[in-house]
Amino acid sequence: MLSHTDKNGNAKMVDISNKDNTERLAKAVGFIQMKKTTLDLIKSNVHKKGEVLTVAKIAGIQAAKQTSNLIPMCHPINITSIKIDFKIDQKNNVIECLGSVNCNAKTGVEMETLVAISTALLTIYDMCKAVDRGMRIFDIQLLEKEGGKTGLWKR
Repeated sequence: MLSHTDKNGNAKMVDISNKDNTERLAKAVGFIQMKKTTLDLIKSNVHKKGEVLTVAKIAGIQAAKQTSNLIPMCHPINITSIKIDFKIDQKNNVIECLGSVNCNAKTGVEMETLVAISTALLTIYDMCKAVDRGMRIFDIQLLEKEGGKTGLWKR
């Protein structure tokens, strides 16, 4: 059954017991824009709270592993790889956060990847909010997913 509700309208998880394990991958991206001075603090690693991008990367990895605890209808998945990288756009004072999650499972890792990106960006905001409350997180989106019955999907 593929519905998220039973015949009485009660919420339930999708039954994946008859699905085969396959290699699965999801990639996502998101952005945070800030003041030039905030970006300079991050780049120079002199922020009083520490290395912002390192902490954000670790937070994103931890978040991906906790997705089923945060999103009610997500299945727990045995993740085999999580990668998070940052690209700095100095001209626009933007940090791009790119992430990918892999597993061999009966269901995909799109939510894990999106949670990882969101959490990494929120961590940057949290660590820098004392110097820049006007930061803007935007355009968090799935870029690609592969594996499973539907195969490859790309934005």
